[in-house]
Amino acid sequence: MNTFKPVFLATALAVATAALSPVVHAGDSLLVNRVQQEQAMNLPRKGMSMTQVERQFGTPTSKLDARGGGSAKQPVINRWMYPGYIVYFERSHVVHAVLNTPAGNNVNPQNPR
Repeated sequence: MNTFKPVFLATALAVATAALSPVVHAGDSLLVNRVQQEQAMNLPRKGMSMTQVERQFGTPTSKLDARGGGSAKQPVINRWMYPGYIVYFERSHVVHAVLNTPAGNNVNPQNPR
């Protein structure tokens, strides 16, 4: 009898259970709060073009130098700075918009360094 399948299934079940575990650490709750705050804000959505972003949100405070573009697997990434958030573009379309984090605000308050 092949014991690989039962062992594999037991391991997969253990991993899935751990992944769904409701345990939240202080650093995790900060991340959850940040994601919820981003979702509540009117930020550029994934897939919007640069033209659409500029039309809807105005001219960015700065357009940072492009990165990447060395191959098809490393497309050009552009970053536009707006007050309070940064918009990331892959080629010319939004892939993500994130809130700016004040310097030093990434330390876990439960475990300061």
